[in-house]
Amino acid sequence: MTDAGTKFEELIDIVQQLRAPDGCPWDREQTNQSLLPYFIEEVYEVIESVDEKNWVTVKEELGDIMLHVVFQAAIAEDDGKFNLEESLNTVNEKLVKRHPHVFGNENVDAAFHAKQNWEAAKHKEKNRKSRLEGVPITLPALIRAQRLQQKASYVGFDWDKVEKVWDKVHEEIMELKEAQSKNMKDHIEEEIGDVLFAVVNLARFLDISAEDALRRTNKKFTSRFAKVEEILEKKGLNIVVVSMPCWEIFDTKSETFQESILGPLHIRIGIEAASKFGWSKYLKNDNKNNAPSYNSAPCQGFQV
Repeated sequence: MTDAGTKFEELIDIVQQLRAPDGCPWDREQTNQSLLPYFIEEVYEVIESVDEKNWVTVKEELGDIMLHVVFQAAIAEDDGKFNLEESLNTVNEKLVKRHPHVFGNENVDAAFHAKQNWEAAKHKEKNRKSRLEGVPITLPALIRAQRLQQKASYVGFDWDKVEKVWDKVHEEIMELKEAQSKNMKDHIEEEIGDVLFAVVNLARFLDISAEDALRRTNKKFTSRFAKVEEILEKKGLNIVVVSMPCWEIFDTKSETFQESILGPLHIRIGIEAASKFGWSKYLKNDNKNNAPSYNSAPCQGFQV
């Protein structure tokens, strides 16, 4: 047995001791379901560590993932569902069966065709009716959109040129602009979904993970915003950023509640994209700039 195999056996023994009658009370009371939030958290910690190229942390987090795999299998075995050996047998058989170009006589000339064969074999094994089955609805929306598009592409449902993908993106943006110009709120949501789906498809066509790209942009925005806050703090300026998902609900609240959200500021700035939607009503006015008056408290309002 290799050193890795020996260490894996040691991990199995440790988990068994933790779940023994004289082991850890917390570990003994866990279920497959109760561990899921921790499992998901560990996966995201791996993602974060890989993004940061912190390989020391990646090493540690992968160990945590293996702990969860062994823990889940141990609980399943205690409940008489299956054991770890059966799970390992399943994945080993699957890998051999779905790689006939490695363990058999088939030939493939590109990674795309290898993945295409994998999807075809999986579809046959699972006896699925649609090629789009098997993509969990619980996946983050960007990841699920890209996986659905990938699966469709493996059976030839795809654009042949990137220019056509760009055309589709522009088409969806124009439809969104039209819906926005007519203030069709339900339709706006649908069109924003179509725009996002088209952009994800463009990312897939360019061999970019849309989820990874947006996650890194979120990180970049957070970092830059933190620097702006740091600069403002050094200058003695305090700011509060308010994003309001639904002003219809906000408007039903008391003025005291609204003020607690908007903050006791002397200057309020409303920033809108392309055209005015009505945020200006929350920018109080001192009656000097002809800005909309929200209530009697003195505050200058500016619309950007």
